Amino acid sequence: MLDWSTACPDWSKRIVAGQSLIPFQPLFPGEAEYALGVFKALRVPDLPGKPTFGECCAPWVFEFVAAIFGANNPETGQQLISEFFLCISKKNTKSTLAAGIMLTALIIGIREEEELLILAPTIEVAGNSFKPAAAMVRADDELGDLLHVQDHVRTITHRVSKSSLKVVAADTDTVSGKKSGRILIDELWVFGKRPNADAMLREATGGLVSRPEGFVIYLTTQADAPPAGVFKDKLDYARDVRDGKIEDKRFLPVLYEFPKAMLDADAFMDPANFYVTNPNMGRSVSQEWLEREMGKELAKDASTRATFLAKHLNVEIGMNLRANRWPGADFWARRADKALTYEALLQRCEVVVVGVDGGGLDDLFGLCLLGRDRETKDWLAWGHAWAHKSVLDRRKQIVSRLRDFEAEGTLTILDDELGDIAAIVEIVQDVKTRGLLASVAADPAGLGELIDALAEIDVTPENGQVVGAPQGYAMMNAIKTAERKLTNGTLRHDGSALMSWCVGNIKIEPTATAIRATKANAGDAKIDPAMALFDAVTVMSRNPEAAREPQYQMIIV
Repeated sequence: MLDWSTACPDWSKRIVAGQSLIPFQPLFPGEAEYALGVFKALRVPDLPGKPTFGECCAPWVFEFVAAIFGANNPETGQQLISEFFLCISKKNTKSTLAAGIMLTALIIGIREEEELLILAPTIEVAGNSFKPAAAMVRADDELGDLLHVQDHVRTITHRVSKSSLKVVAADTDTVSGKKSGRILIDELWVFGKRPNADAMLREATGGLVSRPEGFVIYLTTQADAPPAGVFKDKLDYARDVRDGKIEDKRFLPVLYEFPKAMLDADAFMDPANFYVTNPNMGRSVSQEWLEREMGKELAKDASTRATFLAKHLNVEIGMNLRANRWPGADFWARRADKALTYEALLQRCEVVVVGVDGGGLDDLFGLCLLGRDRETKDWLAWGHAWAHKSVLDRRKQIVSRLRDFEAEGTLTILDDELGDIAAIVEIVQDVKTRGLLASVAADPAGLGELIDALAEIDVTPENGQVVGAPQGYAMMNAIKTAERKLTNGTLRHDGSALMSWCVGNIKIEPTATAIRATKANAGDAKIDPAMALFDAVTVMSRNPEAAREPQYQMIIV
């Protein structure tokens, strides 16, 4: 009986030492050797002299290919490891590798009239995989006799078995009804931006149900924005399997990314460490080019630096750290505390300010509880938001992200009956019942319906428990206070992806004497829960006590 594990808990040591990230030898060495013989004989036409894979590839490539084909039991035909996930920096021969792997699968496949599939998010990406595959066939006379290339339909057909390798662009070609048993999905990060990607990929991979020899390979670089949708789901799952948090022997994750200690120390900025996420350094990746490009990024503002780091060093973008970002965003991730739940905050704090900010149906309705720890006096923040379902139609570019927040439990999608005001009032009532409420702080422009609802639980401007927080440039004190407390570590938060996204969307507009926070991009970049935090800070900075008698007067600016 074979026994293996796809977990690689010592990956951080391995990747720095340049060692293999695959923690086991091929399950069936004979199958791996046979497939490698075919793979290594394929030529790479876009390199001078058209060398074979065997002549020009780094060892990690052969290890990955051997793990795929070496997981097939020759006696039963069953693929014992059926999912593979490779996340690697740009220009590490990802598309060429995709072409070589799937061409090898076509050549050695035993099923007749099988359809193999490379699924790409766009026509351009599809071309990046099909062109090298077609060129590999044309560069070898023997392969040219065995395989028939049809450029107009991006298909390569085996003349004997009648099996075919098709390269499909998901933005134009349908994947409905596909019965592919062996599938490669390229640039998964792009699919993560699409609201219907999960259903589409399920449709594309449905053929595996009846094909025990089948497999799915996901190839991707890091996203040019915080991971979302199916990409985030698969990336999180791959990390959990790699770290041993989830046991899944049929899923092999191979992630070329910096260990957390190196990320925290900004070690990825050191050119001496560029090799960590670029295993093809010295082959398809130039150390000199990376150093020169990094120099260019450091010489200008930070507006494109995050994208460069994501694509060429595989550094995940936590927030959109643009040049005009809120300075507090640089410290936001460091102050996350996943143990800071709603209940934990209320149990730890001696007083709580409820910050509220929201617009119309096109916006989020954001809430932030900001409490003062009874022991340390640190500020603790917890956030939630509500959105009407129409936002999913109006803002299709962020649907995947909103669905992620919904799954996280930090965003509630509402139907036409709404219910956000009722939910907020329920939270305020709970805080008040526990004797913790200082006040509700909100944008005065959005207080109308909320004031009426809060009055039913005797939280009113007249008794000082509803405060209109200053807005615009008048909010500068709250913004500066929040960023200073994030910097010195006396403001911590629940670490939700929702709040991280909103904080990253904040754009700071300065004048000669003041600043104000606005959205970086109108419409799609929501900041309401972050603004609710600033609203709460306006009151918490006054060192309030839990209200038992009127303390504040309504402030309208």
